[in-house]
Amino acid sequence: MAWLQSTPGSSGRAATPTVFEQQREELVREIAVGMEQVLQNINRLNRNLESIITVGNEFGSVEALWSQFENFMGRPEEEVEEAVQGKRHVSGESEKHVKSETPHKDDESMAQ
Repeated sequence: MAWLQSTPGSSGRAATPTVFEQQREELVREIAVGMEQVLQNINRLNRNLESIITVGNEFGSVEALWSQFENFMGRPEEEVEEAVQGKRHVSGESEKHVKSETPHKDDESMAQ
């Protein structure tokens, strides 16, 4: 290491590291090991978060279905009836066909 090299005019004592330099090297080594552990733990956390996100994305279609159900159940009764009647028109059933299923009082009296 550069700081261990003796400078011209210094005694041979500089060739051996001082207590301060030894402690500093040990602390730098411990910091490097700690940073490596932090990096490994961050990578592990990242992998776990990615797997959690993947599992969460699999429930997207279920969530959408429940949202539709919740929105439908939360509507006022008039809107629900309009939606059901709108679907009958879309499916090809006519209003006459729907009305003919429920007999009127006039129809019942003529039948007798």
